[in-house]
Amino acid sequence: MKIGAALRHVALIFFCLCVALPIFWLVRTSLVPPEMSYDARLWPAFSTANYQGLFADNGFGRNYLNSLIVACGSVLIATPFAALTGYAFARFRTGGRAARFAVLATQMLPPVALALPTFMIYRQVGLTNSVSGLVIAYAVVNLPFLTWILMGFFEGIPSDLEEAAITDGATDWQAFLLVVLPVARPGIAAALVLGFILAWNEFLFALILSGPSTATVPVALAALQTSNGVEIGKVAAGVALAIVPLMIVSRFIQKYLVRGLSFGGVG
Repeated sequence: MKIGAALRHVALIFFCLCVALPIFWLVRTSLVPPEMSYDARLWPAFSTANYQGLFADNGFGRNYLNSLIVACGSVLIATPFAALTGYAFARFRTGGRAARFAVLATQMLPPVALALPTFMIYRQVGLTNSVSGLVIAYAVVNLPFLTWILMGFFEGIPSDLEEAAITDGATDWQAFLLVVLPVARPGIAAALVLGFILAWNEFLFALILSGPSTATVPVALAALQTSNGVEIGKVAAGVALAIVPLMIVSRFIQKYLVRGLSFGGVG
């Protein structure tokens, strides 16, 4: 038994090292001088030149702010609509199986099939090269995914809770707001996190719909290519900064995220 436990610990340690090593090397590459980015030594020197150049020369601060506004704005717009739609599917079977499949089918379309029509519509209404246009696009694109997730959470909530509230004199709307939503808080938190991650990492729509002043972090990182090649040090610095909001968001609502995902799976 002791040998088996030791082998399991060794396997877990090896797995953790495999996960942590790329992150460590990413941070290491971002904190060495640009001319030493490809140096194979563990840590040849320490420098913040990549971060300084990223903000001073490439205007990364504006791109970072654009991503925060777009990710937060789109998820705050999409989640309430997803909650209402998911609740209607779960409780009232609105539209039947056909409506559910239609929502799911939209996620089967490749993004490139939607990018060109979206660009043509945006150009006609003047929403290209605008942060508000990206917020709307991301909210619409992520809405079916969030709806499908929240529908599973609402199906896992016993309908007896709402029936008891209605028996006590509450309307259907009050039962939803005062009974269902508090119970589904872990699921909503999970949907918020997943929606934020999807919007934060999205590249194609940001590339097509944004401009120099409204580019998001993925587009800005993709642009770090010069005639001499990719500025790998700045890319590493940008990626290191890009994962910070995801870590912060996941850390603060980790409890709700785990409960929400497990609750949706049970339901």
